[in-house]
Amino acid sequence: MSKIAVLGSGSWGTALSIVLASNGHDVYLWGRSEEQANEINANHTNNRYLPDIKLPEGIKAVTDLNDSLEGAEAVLLVVPTKAMREVLKKVTTLIDRPLLFMHASKGIEPGTHLRVSEIIEEEIPGSQRAGVAALSGPSHAEEVSLYQPTTVTSSSSDPETAKRVQDLFMNKHFRVYTNPDLIGVEIGGSLKNIIAIGAGMTNGLGYGDNAKAALMTRGLAEITRLGMKMGANPLTFAGLSGLGDLIVTCTSVHSRNWRAGNMLGKGKSVEEVLSEMGMVVEGIRTTQAAYELARKLEVEMPITNELYEVLFNDKSPEEAVTELMGRVKKHEVEDLKLRKDDFKE
Repeated sequence: MSKIAVLGSGSWGTALSIVLASNGHDVYLWGRSEEQANEINANHTNNRYLPDIKLPEGIKAVTDLNDSLEGAEAVLLVVPTKAMREVLKKVTTLIDRPLLFMHASKGIEPGTHLRVSEIIEEEIPGSQRAGVAALSGPSHAEEVSLYQPTTVTSSSSDPETAKRVQDLFMNKHFRVYTNPDLIGVEIGGSLKNIIAIGAGMTNGLGYGDNAKAALMTRGLAEITRLGMKMGANPLTFAGLSGLGDLIVTCTSVHSRNWRAGNMLGKGKSVEEVLSEMGMVVEGIRTTQAAYELARKLEVEMPITNELYEVLFNDKSPEEAVTELMGRVKKHEVEDLKLRKDDFKE
């Protein structure tokens, strides 16, 4: 079994630590809070993020990054994308050998428009990397921590790296598939958070299932359009990291992006939403990045555009819905034609 450094002690980092520790790995869970680390080590709980969940004794919490990395064979990054570079810059100064880098963070960096795997490759020299992979799919931390059946995807441009991640995580509660389409897996996992904000907003506005179904379906269409433009296989978006993740994030109260959208639909400002939630809402930052990327690549993303106006230009949710419903007539599947190569393994 392996020593694994898990960087990020929020709900998702803790839940994935439970999976790894349950598989017999030594997990060193790094976070910034001494109080939180003491609670995890003494009581085997992390009540701020996962109330009433008992953590395996194989999880050791640390606040010294070097303590987490020393002797580790793999690093699992579960920090917000806005903190990713800062953490990686520290990691690279503390390791002297190649490690497997995995991430379970979902977002795109505004400005650079880089995916998380690309940020890792920029900040960690090749001599310190034994592979880069993403873990993504429909997986609420609250349910994973209760050992409820969950299925996700391990993705890397190197098939052996994806299989190695699969071996580390897979058990009878947590099933892991592999997918070589790293672009598609990361884009699907990131952009579904945008659509989840919109889905929550429809609830806040008092709309029903028809509106939510339309938003999810057309949201998936624009995610696929952007993904294809970036080189992704469109079939990936019909899988766990696309449609699967979209469904779970747009329909569950566990989703912080859905909750944020719901509050916006009820008339709260972005500042009020963030203040009340007290947690990172990854979809807000990703909306900015996707809006910029769509304009740069000339990809039509009307839902993303309208959500950007709501989040960053004080447009009312009601006005955004009116704009979306009043657009010119369209063919449903234009720009989504599959290519022969899309069906190849």
